[in-house]
Amino acid sequence: MFSLNVPVPGQVDRLASELHPKLTRFERIRERHTLLAKRFDTALDDDADSLPRLRERLRPIIRERRGGRSGIDLRVTGLDYFETPPRGPGPVVYLTVESPDLHALHRRLCESFGTVEGMEGDGYVPHVTLARGGRIADADDLVDRTDIEPIAWTAKEVQIWDSRYREPAARVPLR
Repeated sequence: MFSLNVPVPGQVDRLASELHPKLTRFERIRERHTLLAKRFDTALDDDADSLPRLRERLRPIIRERRGGRSGIDLRVTGLDYFETPPRGPGPVVYLTVESPDLHALHRRLCESFGTVEGMEGDGYVPHVTLARGGRIADADDLVDRTDIEPIAWTAKEVQIWDSRYREPAARVPLR
């Protein structure tokens, strides 16, 4: 299965590394940090399992955005958690991401490729997952006791992620 991800800068990876000791009380700590823009699901769209068709369909959607401006402006603003995520064990501890640009892109992608129920559309919450599984009380305590310095960046590309091989399958520039 493919997804469209926004690469995160080294500052976000460093922040995740600094938070690592506080995350050891959770069952799984995420080592790779990405920001999901859209999942592609073959139940919603036949092109979802074809990298060449997916890439070609993405190009005009990405080009139409933002009136010629390049990049997506993003900002990590804090720490939060999903108590009961739609998939997998909870809680899911994550860095919150604010980005009107990303929300607009996500809406256009959902219009073109369908919406994964419970995770996308109105329920879409841009975030960078740090850890999952464990006690809600630990997640609540971590969020209450941890202040995050905001990190702002402009993404210049998005990546089509191949979950089978756990690596980027293609890059699409944001021009």
